[in-house]
Amino acid sequence: MPIGIIINALCIFVGGFIGLFARNFISERIITNLNMIFGLCSMGMGISSIVLMENMPAVIFALILGTGIGLAIHLGDKIRAGALMMEKASSRIVKSSPSALDRKEFTETLITIIVIFVASGTGIYGSIVSGMTGDHSIMIAKSILDLFTAIIFSCTLGSVVSLIAIPQFILFMTLFLLAGVIYPLTTPAMINDFKAVGGFFMLAAGFRMNKVTNFPTADMIPAMILIMPFSWIWSSFILPLVS
Repeated sequence: MPIGIIINALCIFVGGFIGLFARNFISERIITNLNMIFGLCSMGMGISSIVLMENMPAVIFALILGTGIGLAIHLGDKIRAGALMMEKASSRIVKSSPSALDRKEFTETLITIIVIFVASGTGIYGSIVSGMTGDHSIMIAKSILDLFTAIIFSCTLGSVVSLIAIPQFILFMTLFLLAGVIYPLTTPAMINDFKAVGGFFMLAAGFRMNKVTNFPTADMIPAMILIMPFSWIWSSFILPLVS
């Protein structure tokens, strides 16, 4: 049973509504500073995953080519449009006061949160591990951070944060069900390189959350698909030739 995935989705869903109703009791100073701390946590988690990298050329190549593909097919724009549809749907379900953010900043913040919740290397790997071994500890640990992240960001973004639990649950459940096929085909090096790419995502998301620079995190998503075959090709064919 996907206990960890269910807990993670519930934490985001419930956290979004807690923040929506607690926004009047949480000062802007607390929200701003906690947003910075969440960005710092994201960067720290990203660095801890990046250091696991075993095949640097494969990881770098996957990031560059994957981002190039994402930009070429306007993946970020498609996710942005989907995010705005979610926001419109949530506003019909739950009426809330307008966000203090302007439209562009609202959309960019929402995309950053979607990437953190849905495209996290930790979440994707944790879903596969849950499906293969029944170990839910990774997903439960992620759920704790996601709960507080959802609470704080829903204070500024509103009820749309809760709806992010839906695509996240669908993706993670799909990986959970496919884990028996995916996991046996991987090697420890492929898993570590996959975590490293997820770490770059988390690092880029942290920079966005702290408004240092606007990495195209949504357009980077294809790198998550490319890294495992690239890592296998590098380890199996190219590395033996250059060693």
